[in-house]
Amino acid sequence: MRDKVLIGYGQGFWGDSILGPVRLVREGPLDYLALDYLAEVTMSIMQKLKGRNPKAGYATDFVAMLDRTLPDIMGKGIKVIANAGGVNPQGCLQAVLELARKKGIKGLKVGIIEGDDILTRVPELLKGGHALKNMDDDRALTDVQSRLLSANVYIGAFAVAECLAQGAQIVIGGRLTDPALVAGPMIHEFGWKADEWDKLAAGTMAGHIAECGAQCTGGNYTGWREVKDFVRIGYPIIEASPDGTFVVTKHDGTGGLVTRNTVVSQLLYEMGDPKRYLGPDCTADFTSAVVEEVGKDRVRLSGIKGGPATPTYKVSLSYQNGFKTSGQLTIAGPDAVAKAKLCADIVWGRLALDGCTFEEHQKMVEIVGAGVCHAGILETKDPAEVVLRMGVKCDDEDKVDRFGMEIVPLVTSGPPGVTGYAGGRPKATDIVGYWPALLDKTQVKTTVRVEVS
Repeated sequence: MRDKVLIGYGQGFWGDSILGPVRLVREGPLDYLALDYLAEVTMSIMQKLKGRNPKAGYATDFVAMLDRTLPDIMGKGIKVIANAGGVNPQGCLQAVLELARKKGIKGLKVGIIEGDDILTRVPELLKGGHALKNMDDDRALTDVQSRLLSANVYIGAFAVAECLAQGAQIVIGGRLTDPALVAGPMIHEFGWKADEWDKLAAGTMAGHIAECGAQCTGGNYTGWREVKDFVRIGYPIIEASPDGTFVVTKHDGTGGLVTRNTVVSQLLYEMGDPKRYLGPDCTADFTSAVVEEVGKDRVRLSGIKGGPATPTYKVSLSYQNGFKTSGQLTIAGPDAVAKAKLCADIVWGRLALDGCTFEEHQKMVEIVGAGVCHAGILETKDPAEVVLRMGVKCDDEDKVDRFGMEIVPLVTSGPPGVTGYAGGRPKATDIVGYWPALLDKTQVKTTVRVEVS
C-alpha cells in the first residue's frame, strides 16, 4: 500500500478548459487524473445525440483530450477516471481504443462501468411499485412518462474501484457521481471497506472539494484580487493518505491559490444539510472536518466523520417540457435604458397585434447593464449602452418561433441606437425539465468490463 496518492481533477464540467487536464498531466507528478463531464441536462443532450447516431452519446471532448495527452499518460503511468461515457460508455470505450491503435499504443486497458442508465427499464420499475416520485413536489412520474428523455442512477465509488482492480488504466463510466471519481482510487489504493464510514466520508469530501476543478484553486472566488495568474491557474490535486486525511494542493509554479478560504468556499458549494451530505457510498458530516493550512498552496483536512449510506440511489431523470428561445440587441446612446424598455413593449405589442400572446410567466425581459443581476441591491447610473435580452417559453413551438421574428425588425422600426443583430432570428429549442427521484439500491446492478487495445 502506498502512503500517498496524487489525484488530479482536470475537468469540472463538459466545456471546461482542455488545458486543465493537459497541464495536470504535463506539469508535475500525478497518479490519477479524474474528469467530470456530466450534469443533469447533459444526459438528455447525450440521449438525443445517441438517438440520431447509435455511436454517439458520450463526451467527445474526452477523446480529444486523450489525443493530446495519451503518450504522456502512458509514459508516466497515470490512470484516468472519467464519467465521459454519458449514455453510451461502450461507444466511448471503442473511440478510446481506436485512438490508442491509431497512435500505435498496444496493451492499453480500458474499462467501462455500466448499469446507471435505466431509461428503458422505467415502465418495468413503475409496474413493480417503484414510483420514482419527484423529490421536490411528490408528483407521480406518470405525469411526464411519455416525454422522458433520460433516466440515470448516480453510481458510487466502489464500481470505480472494481474497474481499477481489474487492471483498467482508463476507467469510463456513465453517471458516476463527481466525488466517486476521487473516492474510487482511494478505495482501490488503500483497501477501504464498505463500512469504513469515516474514510469513505473523507473520500467523498475530497471529491466534493475538487469536483468543480479550479473553483477550489482560486476560480470563482470572492477574493479574486488575491489570485495571481488566472491564465495559468492550477487545477486541484488531492494528496490522499490511507487514514483518510488528505491535502488539497496544485502543481508547483502554477497560477491560482489554495488557502483555507478557497477550500471552505468550495465545501459550501451545492450544500444541503452539512452534517449529512448524502452520497451513494456513505453520509458525510462536513462540519466535522478540521481544515488547516500546512504550507503554501497546501490545505490539510482531517477528523472527518461519516455514517451509513441510504438504502436508495438518487436518480436523475429529464423530460421534454415545452419550447423556449431568447434574443438580444444592443441599445446605445442617450436614454439607453428607456429605449430598451420601449423596444420590449414594441415586441410584445406587435405580437399581440398579430394574435400571438404569452402569459406573464412565459415572458422574460432583461436589460443587462441596468443592474438586473442585483436588482434592488446595487444602484446603477444610466449607462451609455445596455443589452436588451428577451425570451419566451411555452408548449407551442410555432408561437415561440413567431416571437423570434420580432426582435431584428427593431433595428429599423424602433427607437434609434439599436444594433447587435448579427445573430439573426432566434429559433425555438427544447426545454429540458429535471426530475429527481429515489430508487431502491436492490434494483440497480452495475457491471464492469475491461478491453485491451
